[in-house]
Amino acid sequence: MVTTFMTRITPYGLDRKVFVYLPDDYKTSGERYPVLYMFDGHNLFFDDTATYGTCWGLKEYLDAHPDFIVVGVDCNHEGNDRLVEYCPYKTRRWGGITGTGKAYLQWLVDELKPYIDAHYPTKPGRRYTGIGGSSMGGLMSLYAIAAHSAVFSKAACLSPSISICMEALLADIAKVHFPGLTRVYVSWGSKECQGKKGLAEHTERVLSVANTLQTRGAEVWTWLQVGGGHCEADWATQVPQFMKFLYGHNR
Repeated sequence: MVTTFMTRITPYGLDRKVFVYLPDDYKTSGERYPVLYMFDGHNLFFDDTATYGTCWGLKEYLDAHPDFIVVGVDCNHEGNDRLVEYCPYKTRRWGGITGTGKAYLQWLVDELKPYIDAHYPTKPGRRYTGIGGSSMGGLMSLYAIAAHSAVFSKAACLSPSISICMEALLADIAKVHFPGLTRVYVSWGSKECQGKKGLAEHTERVLSVANTLQTRGAEVWTWLQVGGGHCEADWATQVPQFMKFLYGHNR
């Protein structure tokens, strides 16, 4: 089942909808569940709430594998504010962005996660807590696994927008020595880049991030989706494999 509630993102002073997937029998099963926090919550479960009319199909996957709680926070839909909210750095790209993503993630760790742990039957420990998203949400997930490695042990980073802040991201990852059982899934699609040169350059960037993660102790799965584009329909096809990789051994 998917339920929703409104929360306040205190660094912004804004109210925002939160989507929560819960196993249907969560109140009576006596079980506690791993939690995956995700960006762009409106795109995860239902086509009629998805920005472009196609969602990730997560509800169908989770209905068949009712072993998780997934928490997806809606993004800011006003103008350019999603890019600002989901960027942890200041960048000159895209006309210049002063990202507020660091404050957003601090809110998620300090306020949203404690609320979820207090109101739902979670397994709150690092071993069972993940974060995930696509595009700018994928970038935020990479940043989160580095900046908050004591909270998150796993990250699903689909088509992460790493090109806008490559140096800063690599520098933050290089500061971390990841604790054990850190898993990071990073994917990109061959149709996201223009021409063979563009694909080769982007692949090199992704593998540089993956290599840095590995040298700092993370287990990384990199996956090039041949024919894959920058859209929910293609990210949806990856749900089973990243869920199995991230959670398959320690539910």
